[in-house]
Amino acid sequence: MSGSNGQTDTRTYQSLAEDCPFGSVEQPKRSTGRLVMHSMAMFGREFCYAVEAAYVTPVLLSVGLPKSLYSMVWLLSPILGFLLQPVVGSVSDHCRARWGRRRPYILTLGIMMLLGMALYLNGDAVVSALVANPRRKLVWAITITMIGVVLFDFSADFIDGPIKAYLFDVCSHQDKEKGLHYHALFTGFGGALGYLLGAIDWVHLEVGRLLGTEFQVMFFFSALVLTLCFVIHLCSIPEAPLRDSAQDPPSEQVSQGSSSLADGMHEYGSIEKVKHDGADPELVMQGGKTKKGSEQSQRAMSMRSLLRALVNMPLHYRCLCISHLIGWTAFLSNMLFFTDFMGQIVYHGDPYGAHNSTEFLIYERGVEVGCWGLCINSLFSSLYSYFQKALVSYIGLKGLYFMGYLLFGLGTGFIGLFPNVYSTLVLCSMFGVMSSTLYTVPFNLIAEYHREEEKEKRQEAPGAPESSGRGKGVDCAALTCMVQLAQILVGGGLGFLVNMAGSVIVVVMTASAVALIGCCFVALFVRYVD
Repeated sequence: MSGSNGQTDTRTYQSLAEDCPFGSVEQPKRSTGRLVMHSMAMFGREFCYAVEAAYVTPVLLSVGLPKSLYSMVWLLSPILGFLLQPVVGSVSDHCRARWGRRRPYILTLGIMMLLGMALYLNGDAVVSALVANPRRKLVWAITITMIGVVLFDFSADFIDGPIKAYLFDVCSHQDKEKGLHYHALFTGFGGALGYLLGAIDWVHLEVGRLLGTEFQVMFFFSALVLTLCFVIHLCSIPEAPLRDSAQDPPSEQVSQGSSSLADGMHEYGSIEKVKHDGADPELVMQGGKTKKGSEQSQRAMSMRSLLRALVNMPLHYRCLCISHLIGWTAFLSNMLFFTDFMGQIVYHGDPYGAHNSTEFLIYERGVEVGCWGLCINSLFSSLYSYFQKALVSYIGLKGLYFMGYLLFGLGTGFIGLFPNVYSTLVLCSMFGVMSSTLYTVPFNLIAEYHREEEKEKRQEAPGAPESSGRGKGVDCAALTCMVQLAQILVGGGLGFLVNMAGSVIVVVMTASAVALIGCCFVALFVRYVD
């Protein structure tokens, strides 16, 4: 980010890791255990996502939510996330908490996820116990449930950016790649376990009788898994806080840290040290004088400067964001309507029939089988994430990216053209390929871009101003907010397409067409670092 321009109201921040004038120092190798601990946040988040996918519609129906409010429930969260995520990404780049830059936001969003689950899974029971008037009870139950769903979706979508930025801050380039694969691996495991637990009939088990209803059982398990996973994640790798250079003059910074810097250098984003035998103490002493205008200088961004930074992103970043938007639009188009597709098209059921009719029971059976298909998707996503590490050395990131979109486009196309139960369940494995691809390859490319930029900056003159006002948090947020934009497009457009076509099969065919368009885009327009 741009350095101080001489104005007295400009406040400059730098990380404890950024006290050396030699540019970025390579991070130490992280153990597999540390990377697994870091990935537990994705396990907990996806577990709770699966629980929401299985239970949020029955919850909304049980409280009597009017159909006119359905679009508000599903569109409000992605709209908020799309507007606010880059802002919070920028703010986290300048966070000065003692815990570091990313972990305070991850903790806050994790608590908001827990609160959202508590509201939408337990709100109806709490309102029923506290409110006697039937009309007021209905209003309060709908209100609290809606708030819970929006709060959970907003937090769960939002938290991906800080988690990725945290990984990028504290890991070497090789460990970033490993960490992203572990993220995808545990994302699949978490989703599979969530879907499996959702398929169990808890009402007739002792746990169900003890806790009350099936909704309370799932809240108990979700809260327990989420809390444990986030505690492990936050304790995985420590971060270094930012220091305010206006409050800590360079002379004080040197006197406090020169002895340690002579022996080793604090690394960007980590409180751990790496030996640097070639460090010259005299150069270190001069570090505070040369930092202004260098890559270590970071200035708190206003909303205007943030928007300018996003608009002026390099072309290859914008192309990556567009490809991510295309991929998530295709993926969500299929996933959000998949169980309905199974019930109506594959099983020929009728969701609008009487609840005791044969057609409605057949539809419910199709929905249950569709949940097993989503479980296959999650399991195959984990399996494919494991093999990605071997495949990337043969076909590269471009091959992985292209193959993920291609297999998903062909798989959904065959499902739409030949809606058979067994072939559909087999082709659900292609959903897992796409899921793993979306969770890993774009962020691997972001890491490659960052590494390339760091190499270029190390070759520049020490006092040269930075060409960008972005930090890693902003870049990760810009990429992940494409997921929210995809949700807005899917939520606002697919319902119209279904009404026009008169059949939900148009959803699957749309997903296939968008994914195949994405194949061409990632092959022709996305930039890959050699």
